[in-house]
Amino acid sequence: MNRILVVDDEPQILRALRINLRARGYDVDVAATGAAALRAAASHPPDLVVLDLGLPDLDGVDVIRGIRGWTTVPIIVLSGRAGSDDKVTALDAGADDYVTKPFGVDELLARIRAVTRRHGTGADAASPTAKVGRHTVDLGAHTVTRDDGTEIRLTPTQWGVLETLLRNPGKLISQRQLLHDVWGPGYETETSYLRQYMAQLRRKLEPDPTRPRHLITEPGMGYRYQP
Repeated sequence: MNRILVVDDEPQILRALRINLRARGYDVDVAATGAAALRAAASHPPDLVVLDLGLPDLDGVDVIRGIRGWTTVPIIVLSGRAGSDDKVTALDAGADDYVTKPFGVDELLARIRAVTRRHGTGADAASPTAKVGRHTVDLGAHTVTRDDGTEIRLTPTQWGVLETLLRNPGKLISQRQLLHDVWGPGYETETSYLRQYMAQLRRKLEPDPTRPRHLITEPGMGYRYQP
């Protein structure tokens, strides 16, 4: 990853991020409006986008949708909107992560590194396996095996939840997206389903289900598989 497009209407944030990112070897393009961001993304395709939602001409969610119309480039939202609805809407539109202002540059850089790793070595690679604690999950064979060789049985719904998370390592998956992908349209508000099935998966796969290390809840937002 070499080129990052930073989109924000606050000049001091653009300047600070341009300095910090360039100091770490990234090429940085900046844009202060949604229209300028879409033009920049089309003329000089970035490897990653850092995007504010509160732009003067377009809502940041519309910019996400515009970018997603032609590329899967990672998008990290950087926004002062802290409400869970705003986060869910951005994630459902195609954002990969969400950082709330005020933010620390070190945190943002860590999120950039994490997104870079995910897009470079996803679970859809040639060897579709993932580790969850002492368990190996084979996404191709649909098997879960403990390190001692014991096979763990999952229900079809448990498998659907687990596979969705594992195929997006490190990515925050919104509750609405999980419910839609696993249960289908019309179930997007049934968050109790997710709590129940995540608890079941943790009991089967996490070393300490009360302190999960791999199947993580992001309160009010969704869930994340942390390798």
